[in-house]
Amino acid sequence: MSRRNCKVAVLISGSGSNLQALLTASNKTGAPFSICSVISNRPDAYGLARAAAAGIADSVVDHHDFSSRTSFDRALIEAIDRQTPDLVVLAGFMRILTPEFVRHYRGRLLNIHPSLLPKYQGLHTHRRALQAGDSEHGATVHFVTEELDGGPPIVQATVPIQAEDTPETLANRVQVQEHVIYPLAVTWFAEHRLHMQGERALLDGTLLPRNGIRLSG
Repeated sequence: MSRRNCKVAVLISGSGSNLQALLTASNKTGAPFSICSVISNRPDAYGLARAAAAGIADSVVDHHDFSSRTSFDRALIEAIDRQTPDLVVLAGFMRILTPEFVRHYRGRLLNIHPSLLPKYQGLHTHRRALQAGDSEHGATVHFVTEELDGGPPIVQATVPIQAEDTPETLANRVQVQEHVIYPLAVTWFAEHRLHMQGERALLDGTLLPRNGIRLSG
């Protein structure tokens, strides 16, 4: 894998705002990665238009066309592997992946989750943080393992929770930070600095803290 040619496949289900952040980062001078493919499980995902506008190969593997999660994931693997990516990035991909899929890409499969993991795995994270009375919230980039939202954290961004916050206003501020930390983690991987060892993430050969590197937004 060349330092200047880390090929990244991005999986989406919706608007693709994190995809756009990655596209923007990949177009910067000296960027060590490029987006080789964008794949959606929804044919109406706006992120496909973002890919087309950037001249990136895009395709749809519609989960409604398959009788089981296993058959869908196998078709998805075939679609991804045709582009021979070095890294697969989940960017708002709203499907629970099978263990077979996760094992196939182990150590080169990243996700971003809108909470400070291990807090609030799963859905409705912003509402849950507000209901819990938390003083801060954020997002986590992590390696994907068979445990849902349970893989080794790489980097987190925090935002303070304000008294007047709603789930929507909090989500908007968290998303701004997502667009910072996701390209950062992908860059580290592309530069051969980031690896997964066992159930931990390593950066520059050093085990990262259990919650990853934490940045303040």
